[in-house]
Amino acid sequence: MPKATWNGVTLAESDQCEVVEGNQYFPPDAINRAYFKESSTHTTCPWKGLASYYNVEVDGKVNKDAAWYYPTTKEAAKNITGYVAFWHGVNVEK
Repeated sequence: MPKATWNGVTLAESDQCEVVEGNQYFPPDAINRAYFKESSTHTTCPWKGLASYYNVEVDGKVNKDAAWYYPTTKEAAKNITGYVAFWHGVNVEK
């Protein structure tokens, strides 16, 4: 089952992930929200839409913009609306 960890804690775990462009996108209900803080960062993907980011905070350490999601998507990416993916040192095991 895919699992995302950083700084010794499990951030997300689910067997309902979607894989897009090699990234595991975790369903919104699989995220341990205690570690997520909204970021002001946004980027645009031509086929998915506007991405929003979270800073991940564990034991006083912050991993800026370590998680991203698409609150609304373009039609081609409807299957990942609200799903969360990771980078910046977050370990995702498959």
